[in-house]
Amino acid sequence: MIETDFLVIGTGIAGLSFALKVAEHGRVAVVTKKESAESNTNRAQGGIACVMGEGDTFDAHVRDTLACGDGLCKEDAVRTIVTEGPARVKELMALGVNFARSKDGKLDLGREGGHSARRVLHATDITGREIERALLAAAMKHPKIAIYEDYHAIDLVTTQKLGQPDGNRCVGAYVLDKRAHRVLAFSARVTMLATGGCGKVYLYTSNPDIATGDGHAMAYRAGAVLRDMEFIQFHPTCFYHPQARTFLISEAVRGEGAQLVDKSGREFMSKYHPMGALAPRDIVARAIDAEMKKTGADCVFLDITHKPAKFIIQRFPNIYETLLRYGFDMTKEPVPVVPAAHYMCGGVVSDVDGATDIDCLLAVGEVACTGLHGANRLASNSLLEAVVVAHRAAQKAAALAAAATCAPPRIPDWQSGSAQDADELVVVSHNWDEIRRLMWDYVGIVRTDKRLQRAKARIENLQREILEYYWDFIVTADLLELRNIALVAWLIIESALRRKESRGLHYTLDYPQRDDARFLKDTILCRGET
Repeated sequence: MIETDFLVIGTGIAGLSFALKVAEHGRVAVVTKKESAESNTNRAQGGIACVMGEGDTFDAHVRDTLACGDGLCKEDAVRTIVTEGPARVKELMALGVNFARSKDGKLDLGREGGHSARRVLHATDITGREIERALLAAAMKHPKIAIYEDYHAIDLVTTQKLGQPDGNRCVGAYVLDKRAHRVLAFSARVTMLATGGCGKVYLYTSNPDIATGDGHAMAYRAGAVLRDMEFIQFHPTCFYHPQARTFLISEAVRGEGAQLVDKSGREFMSKYHPMGALAPRDIVARAIDAEMKKTGADCVFLDITHKPAKFIIQRFPNIYETLLRYGFDMTKEPVPVVPAAHYMCGGVVSDVDGATDIDCLLAVGEVACTGLHGANRLASNSLLEAVVVAHRAAQKAAALAAAATCAPPRIPDWQSGSAQDADELVVVSHNWDEIRRLMWDYVGIVRTDKRLQRAKARIENLQREILEYYWDFIVTADLLELRNIALVAWLIIESALRRKESRGLHYTLDYPQRDDARFLKDTILCRGET
């Protein structure tokens, strides 16, 4: 057993920001199932939305967020995160994050869909990578932070699981050391989930391979409440290419004037929304889906060729160079794009301090649901939420650790029992592929009750197969991820079936209108209540 004061699961902006701050109050163990830099944060291109420019206001940013959230945002949470953003952004800059500046030295603020002003700080088109670089460099040299790479969290350990009578407190987690092929217990006074999203539940996604909903699944199994899992954001513009399925074309490209056009070069977004290509993401993704279905096309195109080549190359160097490697010059030709699963707006219910309904378990970032995003996330609000809530969660965690009157209980060693090494790995790979395909086909951008019921029946059969496999064979990383994506898929399907209306990112042909009278409320799921 590894004992620590604070256990952090995940190494994106949320996990690393939190780790750096709680390290002033005790020992920190950070576990990540791949190398430390692999995270959704690292893939974030557009930037971090924050009121930093002249003429912009907190009220305007709050209004934009509430409008995008389609009635389900928690206004107090929105206002807290928006107003505390500038202080946290300045901390990132003090840590060495280099945001782009104009020739006069001012921050170069971009604009993205749903925003009424230019307020997106960026580092050209690799903002997430730049933030990850600075945070990781600081964490790796901190004497009280130990980072465990290739350590895959299996399950949270709670006092309830240990048979203790009082309440339900998180005391750590079981973690698979993938290199040594052994399971260790991490014991901690406070545990923080910063595991990111679940894009790999879908066949096409902008997310890295690690985004398998591990935190959502572990929290649900531990008894935490989850909220609004039906709201999956599909980014409208993922590069359509067989060798580059997960490469995102940032919304900032549209913010700088790119238009969405069909194969004949005709712009089409103006007939769907007054803001055209800068409409909120749910509207743009549905419009692209409709155009593709109507014409039978495999993709649509993003066209910024009317802008000077020098400007495009300087503003989007990473996108330009990546597309060039695949034979596309975005300065001279439109780029083929399709929507792809991108961001989970729901998640583990937490407040703006990261606190969940399980004592000493915090959740921050995409795994959590603070109420900021509602039914649809406003572009570039995710990094803002992560850094603001991580700061507040660190203060909460320090208080929890200081108030603890005793050390966490000893966690029993992991028991494999009579489990054997898996003899047919094809079962894992087949089930993995089937889940991702059925989620894409039946639980995608446009839904129906019939498709959802079909998906639910199949996923429940798969869950039974996976559970049997899980107990019969020694755990591997692939099996753990399969178990998690199956559960998260079920949570998404069940939540979607309960919402008999169309709102934000949940659009169903059976109930195409918003129904405030019955559904101006959250969809709540908790183990044992469904």
